[in-house]
Amino acid sequence: MKTILLIHTGGTISMQVHAETGAVVPADQNPLLIEAEKLRSLANIVEIDAFNLPSPHITPIEMMELKQLIDQYILSDNIDGVVITHGTDTLEETAYFLDLTVDTDIPIVLTGAMRSSNEIGADGLYNLLSAIQVASSDDAKMKGVLVVLNDEIHTAENVTKTHASNVSTFQSPQYGPIGFISKSIVHFHHSPNHRLVFPIEHIDKKVALFKVYAGMEPDLLQASIDLGYDGIVLEGLGQGNVPPRLVSVIEETLNKGIPIVLVSRCFNGIAQDVYGYKGGGKGLKDAGVIFAQGLNGQKARLALLIALNHPDPLKAIEYIF
Repeated sequence: MKTILLIHTGGTISMQVHAETGAVVPADQNPLLIEAEKLRSLANIVEIDAFNLPSPHITPIEMMELKQLIDQYILSDNIDGVVITHGTDTLEETAYFLDLTVDTDIPIVLTGAMRSSNEIGADGLYNLLSAIQVASSDDAKMKGVLVVLNDEIHTAENVTKTHASNVSTFQSPQYGPIGFISKSIVHFHHSPNHRLVFPIEHIDKKVALFKVYAGMEPDLLQASIDLGYDGIVLEGLGQGNVPPRLVSVIEETLNKGIPIVLVSRCFNGIAQDVYGYKGGGKGLKDAGVIFAQGLNGQKARLALLIALNHPDPLKAIEYIF
């Protein structure tokens, strides 16, 4: 039987509906701990409560703590896999952060729930059991960090939350899941074709993220530079374009040595240097804007943040993007 490190961080999967107010709140005791016997029927469980936070409270500091915790256990114990329970709002960001920073071939799986433990149709325990199955599978090795919910297996790089409340919220646009769980079967039908790891030691840089919109003014972008941000990510229009009023501040920012990464704000497709008008992708790329293909804004922000905290930021930026 495999040994699985199970790390709890909070989120809906560990919450309950309050009987009087109807609000979903953290439980006094993690309800998943009550189901220990079911979990231990699948694997030897080493269980840790890292913290108990709703996922909007998670920051790169907590993500870094998880990375260090995983590194510690991988080095000191015979761990065959890792499962992390996490709130769904920022689950994809924590998953991608760990995917870029934890250097291991063993499976690391994040899971969560859209319904709290005492709601009808609660999905937390089922998702947790599925995640432990995947983390115990030899086929899950060397695939990077995975996200498992609703019988599907997704890569950290591609998965995103697509619905505010539906249990099938986690999807991988364009690519789809790389596998599924059916009863006792863990099946992979795709495999990631590359994985880069940047094992950073600290997080002390700041990266801002802006969604570009019609008629966007340059003052917020300028303010982030004045406030000392070390990098900028823009969710650009279409294939990677911005309103013309942003061009001068973008060029000024790049001239100061502050990197700007551009992704498309579209749900599908990638940013490309296609259009040659002012604010078009061609001119932006010629000016030095970095085009990130296949990442959404929140993941591009984490990628740039990790690169800027690497001992060789320029090389890390080149490799990541």
